[in-house]
This record gives sequence, C-alpha cells and structure tokens, in this order.
Amino acid sequence: MISIRHCYLWAVGLLLSGLTLSGCDSSATAPSDTASSNTVPDAVSSEAAPAESTEPLAQTPTPQAVTLVESLEHPWGLTWLPDGTLLVTERPGRLRIIRDGVLEPTPVSGLPDVFSRGQGGLMDVSVHPQFAENQWVYFTYADGTGSANRTQVARAQFDGSALSNWQVIFEVNRTKEGTQHFGSRLTWMPDGTLLVSIGDGGNPPITLDGELIRHQAQNLSSHLGSLIRLNDDGSVPDDNPFVDTPGADPTIWSYGHRNIQGLALDSLTGQVWATEHGSRGGDELNRIDKSENYGWPLVTHSREYSGGEISSERSRPGMVDPLIVWTPAIAPSGLTVYRGDRVPQWQGDLFAGGLVSQSIQQIRLDDSGAVLGQTPINIGQRVREVAQGPDGFIYVLTDESNGRLVRLEPG
Repeated sequence: MISIRHCYLWAVGLLLSGLTLSGCDSSATAPSDTASSNTVPDAVSSEAAPAESTEPLAQTPTPQAVTLVESLEHPWGLTWLPDGTLLVTERPGRLRIIRDGVLEPTPVSGLPDVFSRGQGGLMDVSVHPQFAENQWVYFTYADGTGSANRTQVARAQFDGSALSNWQVIFEVNRTKEGTQHFGSRLTWMPDGTLLVSIGDGGNPPITLDGELIRHQAQNLSSHLGSLIRLNDDGSVPDDNPFVDTPGADPTIWSYGHRNIQGLALDSLTGQVWATEHGSRGGDELNRIDKSENYGWPLVTHSREYSGGEISSERSRPGMVDPLIVWTPAIAPSGLTVYRGDRVPQWQGDLFAGGLVSQSIQQIRLDDSGAVLGQTPINIGQRVREVAQGPDGFIYVLTDESNGRLVRLEPG
C-alpha cells in the first residue's frame, strides 16, 4: 500500500520534473496524440513505474534550445545524408532540404500525393545505411481516403535534388476509416533490417471486423498496433519471430502497441526503445524485444477520453510492463539515445519528445536499463522529432504551422 509520505515525495518530484508516474490520483480531459491539440490533460492514476523514476536529473550542463531554421510546415521526420545535408518531411506531403543551415525554398520533386488529414500525411524519413552506394531514401506516409486509408512504406533514389524510382515496399494489410493512429517511425537495425511502427487505427467509435479497431493490436494476422521488421527491399526476414506461426503475419516483430511515434536503437547496446501514446494519460516508455506482447488494449494505464476505464488490468503475465507511464500525458513523439561525444554527461540517456508537454524528457538509465530519473527540457512548441546528428548534437523538430529545427547545446 502506498503511504502518504510516498505520495508527498512523489508530489515533490512532480513539482520539480513536471510529471506524474505512479500512485497519486487526479482526473483528465483531451486526446494526447491529436495533431491539432494543444490541451494538456490532467493526471489519472497509474501504477507501473518505480517511485525513484520521478527524481529529476542533476543537469550538467543544462541544455539550451537554439533555433536554426524556421518556416517548416508541420515537420515530421529528419535524416542526414553522408555530406551533412539534412532532409526534412512536412506532414502535408513535402520533402525539404537544409544545406549548410539554410532551408532551400523549393521542395524536392518526385513524391506522390499523400493522404494529409488529421494525423495522416508524410511522416518519417530515413536514408539507407549504404546510401553512398545506392542512394535509397525511405518514407512512411498515409495513403487512401477518409473512408479507406493505411500506412505505407516506400523508397526512392535521391540524386541531391530530386527523387526517382519510387517503390512502395510495404503497406498495412487492413484499411481503416478516419484520420488517427498511423504511427509511424523508421529505425534501422544493426543487421540492415528496418523496423517500422504501425498505429492501432484509431479511437472509439471506429470499428473493424465487428469490434473496436484498437483490438487489432492483439491480432497477429493484422499489422495494426504492431512493430514490423523488413529487409531493405520490403521482403520478410527469415528470422522474424512469427514466420512459422500459423495465421500470423510474418512481418510482425512485436505487438500490443497503441501508437508508437518514438523509436530508437541504442548504437552501443543494440537495444530498441519506443515511446507510445496512451489515450487519456498512460503514455509509455518501453524496451522492445522481438515477439513480445505489450498489452494494448487489454492491459493499460490509459482511460477513455470520455473518462471510463479501458481495462481494469495494469499488468498481466506474458505481457510486457512499461518502464515509465506518463500521466498526465506528454503525447510522446520522437526519441533518441545519446551516444555522441559533445556532452559526455549525456552518454546513454534517452531524449523523448512531447507534443502536449512541449518539452523533451531526458531519461537516465542504469546499466541494466532501469530508469534512474528524468527531467524536462522546455522547448516551448510541440515536439515532433528528436534525433542525434552526425556532429554529436541533438536536433529537434517542432510540430507547428511555422515549425522549427532546433539544436540542443550544452549551456
């Protein structure tokens, strides 16, 4: 049973860090992952994370957010070419080039039309690990109409000014209605395979096959609510965990996810980390392992946007518990593991963006991957993407009509 003293200590941690994790109740209001929402939901009860994870970090040095580029329209993803050129996606369906710190005025040609409504549009972008040899750039985006849409993955070759040879290499095997929960992040694995996050399809009252669409996250024949793993040409790796499971889709790597929009590989340890949106509260940080079930919607700390329970269960044998539960919601999007040489004190820390919180949570882990503490870094706009650049700095995209490219620098 949680003591009054413990709740007092956690309340002190909340005041210092701007978070609630477990044990102290309050109430909530608005969707955390709606692209147009700037409302911060209040807290609801959650019970997963250890009390010490509310402790703020001793920041040495304190990060400072320096704006480098403005006038980006709802930027979503970014990636670097070998020569340092930066490619940035804009959700309405444009790819932009930033060279030598300057945003080129004309978008890159060669992209198809995308379904750009609500949370849909052009999303993540990533260059092939051997881009210098093959010029492949990879994209995730929403395709279709308001009544039938899905997330797709495509690649195209980039010659420095235009895209060509556009190839769709994967598409979600269920169409859905509405404009919610497409995912979608791209992360390259050490063996050259590609992880892609796919959202669960949306909130009630959206249904599929006679039940709420979010239950697709527990359906191994459906891509919705899963992480998938592909070879670079879109084919299925032979060692995917469900290749030999009758009725399961062979691309699935893990499942039981709601809407992952933060996905990162630790280049030192090979561990994959993910942040995903909860509903009303209950955002999560998870350590990702193949074949595992992460519980949604059978096990969750979220509540319905209307206020009722989604599930009475917070944990279940055979399902993975989150390392952190954020309530109130931060609306997590963008995640990186710092392995640069600019700030040795940040080595191994996670940096998790928040749309609603308009901040980045810097999360410290011990050698076993347990959370030691976290603290917010204020950005002042909705944070869509967080990535470590080749120069060892951390870069941030803000999700606004006049979005910014920001660099975190030591104070």
